[in-house]
Parts: sequence; C-alpha cells; structure tokens
Amino acid sequence: MNSEFFTALEILEKENGIPKEYMLERVEAALISAFKRENGGSNVRIAIDPVKKDIKVYQLMDIVEVVEDPATQITLESAKKISRRYVLGGVAEIEVKPKNFRRLSAQTAKQVIIQGIREAERGNMIREYEDKREEIITAVVQKIDEASGSVVVDTGTSYATLLKNEQIPGETFTVGEHIKVFVMEVRKEMKGPIVTLSRTHPHMVKRLFEIEVPEIKDGTVVIKAITREAGSRTKIAVAARVEGVDPVGACIGNRGMRINSIVAEIGGEKIDVIKYSEQPEEFVKAALAPATVNDVVMDGERSCQVFVDSEQLSLAIGKEGQNARLAAKLTGFKIDIKTTV
Repeated sequence: MNSEFFTALEILEKENGIPKEYMLERVEAALISAFKRENGGSNVRIAIDPVKKDIKVYQLMDIVEVVEDPATQITLESAKKISRRYVLGGVAEIEVKPKNFRRLSAQTAKQVIIQGIREAERGNMIREYEDKREEIITAVVQKIDEASGSVVVDTGTSYATLLKNEQIPGETFTVGEHIKVFVMEVRKEMKGPIVTLSRTHPHMVKRLFEIEVPEIKDGTVVIKAITREAGSRTKIAVAARVEGVDPVGACIGNRGMRINSIVAEIGGEKIDVIKYSEQPEEFVKAALAPATVNDVVMDGERSCQVFVDSEQLSLAIGKEGQNARLAAKLTGFKIDIKTTV
C-alpha cells in the first residue's frame, strides 16, 4: 500500500498541481483522527517518510511515577526500556502496529487522495472559468429541458446551464449544436464553480464586435457605450482614436460583412452602430437613428428636447418606445421628443 500511495501522490502533484507536502499533511491528519476513533482517543503521532515510502504510527504516553491511566501513561522504568533518553515528565513514543493498520491506512489514504483530486478538479475549473469570465466561449448543446427551457451545454471545461431568461427570445437549439455564450459570472461553491452563461447580455454583442472588427481589437476604434434589448435591437456607440478612420464604417465592414456576421450570431437582431461624440447634442442626434433629427436643445444637465419632423416622430420613438428608450440608455440623457412646428 505504501509504495502505491506515494506513487499516487507524485502523480497527483504532477498532473493536478497539488503539492505532495500538502497531501501528506492531509493524510497525516486523517490517519490521526482515524486511529483515535479506533483506539479510544489515544494520542498518536503518524510518521510519514516519503524517501523510504513508509508510514508508521506511534502512541504518545506521558512518563509518570505512578500510572493512573494505562491508556495514556507509562512509568519511567518502562519508558527507559524503550529509550534511555526518556525522563520523568516527558512523553514516550511507542511504535504500535495495530492489526488493522494496513486496512485503515490504505482506506484513509484513498479517501484523502480522492478528495484531493476532486478539490484539484474544482480548483482547475474555477481558474479556467475565471480566465473566461466576461468572454465569449463556444459550447456544445448537450440537453434541452422542455419544461423549463433551460439548456445544458458542454463548455469544454464542464457542463453548465444556459437558463431560459438568458436566451435570446424566440431562439431554439438542437442537441449537438455549437453555440456562442457569454460567461457572465463565476461563483465558487463546495461542489464546484457555478457559472452563469448568457446570450442576452449587452457585452456579448460588444465581445462579438471585438472579435469581428480588427480595428476594435487593435484599439484603433473603441466602443464607448452599448445598450441592448435582446432579440430586438442593440445600439452601440463607437469612436476612432486615429484621425481619418471611420469608426462606423469599420464596424459595418465591406458590404456589411462584419456586422452581418454578428447579426447572424444573435438571430437577426437589429444593430444600430452610432458615431460617438463628446458633444451631447450630436451624440443624442446620432443615437436616435434611424430617425432624422432636426435639432437637440439641452434643457438640463442630463436632459434634452429633441425636435423632428412629424413624419419622423414614430421612427424616432420606435415601436412601443424602444428607439427612444435605447437612445436614452445609450447616451445617459432623458430625451423628450417633439415635432418641429
């Protein structure tokens, strides 16, 4: 058992990154606890020798003149027979070889190693997911819960659940399908990491632009703001950091290839790419696209009045007020839309 045990620890350290010394401490503590249970609470010391690949157990006994408790005490005379170095008031170590030593030590070591492997796997999963947090990953659909609408996916690290309310309204999946998901949150739990996935988060669209548009990836174009009503419409404001670069054109791509690729990934959702401006009036005017705005008048620190022709009013407001609502979220301004007299 001993040789196999130490070999297992070496493999665990090499493949799972758990230090052998840490596992030896765990095994030692577990063996002490196990021996105390089986030997009426006697104090013991476990000696683990990684070099000789050996494990020994010693009973610790107080050296006294008169023994009152044979389970925990020994006379000086008896202690001297073990070692001449022992003195009165000291502690004698007596090697014991219980009949069930091999069974107990093997069983305990196995349990600790299995627990160590599980802890390592959980730790590795947490680290992998932490690296992917707020990133897009590709996952494979494994199971679809018809009752709740939730989808279990294989992320390549473990299985995770894409809840119904994190799915784009109206989209459907098939088992075996590869889908892109945004890693929103990673929480550490006893049984392993709890990962929150999403396809509705605004940052999913942001990450898609960073993947599809080289100018965003290299920092030539920056995303200044984004707001989204998943399955319906997204508005994204972009600005160029290099003079002469058209940030909107860069995001749309030649013949719309870049933006079309993103739209296809999110099920045909409309995306308005807007040129950001430090001038509030210009930013609000652009944010209300596709409507044409005649004038924007600031009437407070974070509010404004917008004037449009009557035929542009419904377009500016949008279906159920969506266009105006998204423009307000994107810019951070309260927008009051009026027709030009």
